[in-house]
Amino acid sequence: MAKGSGLGVRGWLLLGLTTVVVLAATGVWNPFPGMWDWVNRRQPISEPDVVWQQRIGGTPRSVTIAGETVVVEQRTRVEARSLAAGTQLWERKADWSAVAGGGAEAVVVVGRLLVKGYEVLDPTTGVTRRRDDDAVAVWTYRNLLLDARCVGATDCTLSAWEPRGTAPLWTAFLPGVSTGLLADNPNLLDTRRLTTARIDDQVAGPEAVPPLLGFPVDGRVHVVDTATGRVLQNVEPGRDERLAVIGGRLLHIVARSQDGNCYFAISGQDPATGQETWQRAGLNLRTADSAGCVQREDPYGARNVLVGVSPDGREAVVDGYDGRLLLVTANGERVLAVDDRHALVRTADRGSVSARELSSGRVRWNRPAGEKAGAALTPYAAVVADEKPSRLVALDPANGRELAVLRTSANALAVGPAGMVIGEGREIGYVRFGAATGGPARDGNGGVPGPAGTGRAPGPQDSCGPKNEQCPGSDPGK
Repeated sequence: MAKGSGLGVRGWLLLGLTTVVVLAATGVWNPFPGMWDWVNRRQPISEPDVVWQQRIGGTPRSVTIAGETVVVEQRTRVEARSLAAGTQLWERKADWSAVAGGGAEAVVVVGRLLVKGYEVLDPTTGVTRRRDDDAVAVWTYRNLLLDARCVGATDCTLSAWEPRGTAPLWTAFLPGVSTGLLADNPNLLDTRRLTTARIDDQVAGPEAVPPLLGFPVDGRVHVVDTATGRVLQNVEPGRDERLAVIGGRLLHIVARSQDGNCYFAISGQDPATGQETWQRAGLNLRTADSAGCVQREDPYGARNVLVGVSPDGREAVVDGYDGRLLLVTANGERVLAVDDRHALVRTADRGSVSARELSSGRVRWNRPAGEKAGAALTPYAAVVADEKPSRLVALDPANGRELAVLRTSANALAVGPAGMVIGEGREIGYVRFGAATGGPARDGNGGVPGPAGTGRAPGPQDSCGPKNEQCPGSDPGK
């Protein structure tokens, strides 16, 4: 039988494509923009849906809520977006960026790698408020900005600024700086945060500056009073020691190897007088590795507290100021997050997360969670990340009231007074507290709170000092 002489399927497809191209080229009909929009259509990154969702130019390195803006740091640039709508407000080329200040006083600090100096930008407009051409390192806090500049290898000056200030509050001399002191927030001798998957390490944003800071310089530790700039101590650690400045004290952490084990001892010293104020033996602060008990890491903790392991294997939270045991967990429990007021603990049965009050040790709330759930504490909310199914939950740390409950595989990137930013890949979105709970706000035990529940996070819980001495009307002796 003779074959047909028709065009066939391929021929008709080619003819149809040619017709569409001709129509698009002549302006008669162009389906391609609509087709591209359909292919590129964004899928919501959570359920309930976020207030807004935007695709940025690259995967963010950090995200911070600064007043009414969201500051997004990427590999070679930084941008700010409206907190209300997610629209881009400005963009700058920068190798690093950080946020100092809080609320209406927030600023964005930007700079270039291996280039001295930095700029302080308004987070809403991107306008330069102050420029520095000499600093080699910057540290950013909620209430202070520090920078270091060096005119010689052993001649450096540390300066403190209000975030929006135009003149330094004080300056202090440092005999050099560590080779690692470059760009923004290089490591100081303090605590390292407990971290977890799906919650960014910087989710809490900038915190209040501690009363004392420890600067590593040529194997020694220089202890600086952040209120006056006075250098209180210049100490070289012993062979078995690691030094850390926590809770207004200079801590001497000793780890000695004996009989195949590491034996630990900790003592707190008042840097102003040099007197020992407390000591505790047997608490492993996880500063040493298994090879000869060499201490290469800062202790775990936050603000004025430390997290370690007691000789019987239970985890403990210690006050860095006076060495008190603020919390000792039960066997099998694990501390997931901590600040000056609370600790979030995974229970021994691995079936829930429990909030403990450090001042009294009492349980504030419990919440069911999977055995791989992670958590973080911020000034405005406790965040719990769960799996199978994937969830992000924001809670009032004091009573467990739900601020946001999201069915999502996205990460928690930043938490602010009224909501949080989540992200997955290049997509970021803003969740408003009280608008994504899937129903009325509930406490951590499943109950509905009373009239006090507003759907807004509590106010920031900045440290008032190791003994609340910086809070009006407080009694430092308590």
